[in-house]
Amino acid sequence: MPLYLIPIILVGITLVGIIIFVSRNIFLPKKIATLASLVKQKKYTAAIRLAKQIIAKEPRNPEAHYLLGKAYNGDGKPELALMELKTVNQLGNFSGVCVESVFRSEIADLYATYSQPEEALKEYILLIRMEPEVAEHYYKAGLLFSKREKADRAADFFRKAVQLDPKHSGAHYELGYLLYRAKHSVEAKAELDLAIEGRHDNYKAYYYLGRLLKEKHDYVAALVAFEKAQRDPDMKIKALVERGGCYMGLNSLDKAVTELSRAVRLIENESSTESLYARYFLSICFEKQKKLDSAIEQWEKIYAKKPSFRDVAEKLSQYQDLRVDDRMKDFLTASQEEFYEISKGIVENLGLSARDISDIPDGCQVIATEQESKWRNTRKMPHLLRILRIAEPVDLSAVRSIHEEMKKISVMRGTIVASNRFTKSAQEYAETRPVELIDKDRLKQLLSGIPAIEDTMAT
Repeated sequence: MPLYLIPIILVGITLVGIIIFVSRNIFLPKKIATLASLVKQKKYTAAIRLAKQIIAKEPRNPEAHYLLGKAYNGDGKPELALMELKTVNQLGNFSGVCVESVFRSEIADLYATYSQPEEALKEYILLIRMEPEVAEHYYKAGLLFSKREKADRAADFFRKAVQLDPKHSGAHYELGYLLYRAKHSVEAKAELDLAIEGRHDNYKAYYYLGRLLKEKHDYVAALVAFEKAQRDPDMKIKALVERGGCYMGLNSLDKAVTELSRAVRLIENESSTESLYARYFLSICFEKQKKLDSAIEQWEKIYAKKPSFRDVAEKLSQYQDLRVDDRMKDFLTASQEEFYEISKGIVENLGLSARDISDIPDGCQVIATEQESKWRNTRKMPHLLRILRIAEPVDLSAVRSIHEEMKKISVMRGTIVASNRFTKSAQEYAETRPVELIDKDRLKQLLSGIPAIEDTMAT
């Protein structure tokens, strides 16, 4: 090689080195800064374009891959974002805009989003080692354990989180929820109270606080908690159903119907648990109010989605008569005044004359005597009747109760007329006592010819 070429080659090498140095240390950092600025300004399309240009020239640039991942995530493409962050993790070079603790928190969240809890948990464990004083890392690790139904492990992490940050509302709520599920009501309430104290818009905490209060029959306080819980759109139907349940517990059926009807109007998924319970409790209110057509309508809607739900199939079977027997329908749905008139008609069809009638739960009680006999001097024996509009089979306690009442008022004969059947134990008890049992099949016959019913049917 001629000697004069050697200086030229050396100059060329030097120039190339200078160009590479300038590119890496001046132009590239400026491009990275520009890229970071575009991501910060949420100009994701431009950021993605610039990041790809940088990566095309320098495929192993961790900052470009990291910022491309952030741009993808901001642009609603989390899968592509996760791929870029995985590349950063493989490169293992954390510098500049790619701070390792921030990066690991972001990739852990993406792993959790895409149901990769093991990978997410690894990242949070690394974060806990790197920053053991940060409560949020323990909280998010606890969430992952909770989702995997490892309640004890989850509770340990939540307790550590609130130890580091006593005002961490999320950790207090999650710990309270775990304690609630474990039936530790006192400790659960304490944690839920702290969750609300830390963040007044923690509506899930209000919801489970309401559940605890309702279970203790503190319905008034529970109503207040559920009122606040329903401000969360995701909790609204559940909270309304629970408010309906509180009013049922207070025996305020009209208010219960109002809350439950609001819940039903908000239903979007008819098969959801919230939907089924909203309609079921509404049907129970209608049943107690003797609005049986409305109750049946709700049971039919539940049955169409889930035939095995609670006792819906049994309820529909019990009230099947309403669809084919107008007299039975009138008996079950009549107002109290009309019911008295129907009851007097039943008594007359049994060959008795009603002397006194009074309310009892689910029906009325009648003291009657035998009708006029051709033997004028014959003593008319008193008779005690209980006429029940009841959805459930009549059990032993009802028969024992009328027998005790007969002894108390010195009546020798008693009768129970019911719109349902009698349990086996009730029948066996009555066999050895002067108590006659008349179930719904014979009741249908007794309803025939009663003016209060025939007039209604005529109209």
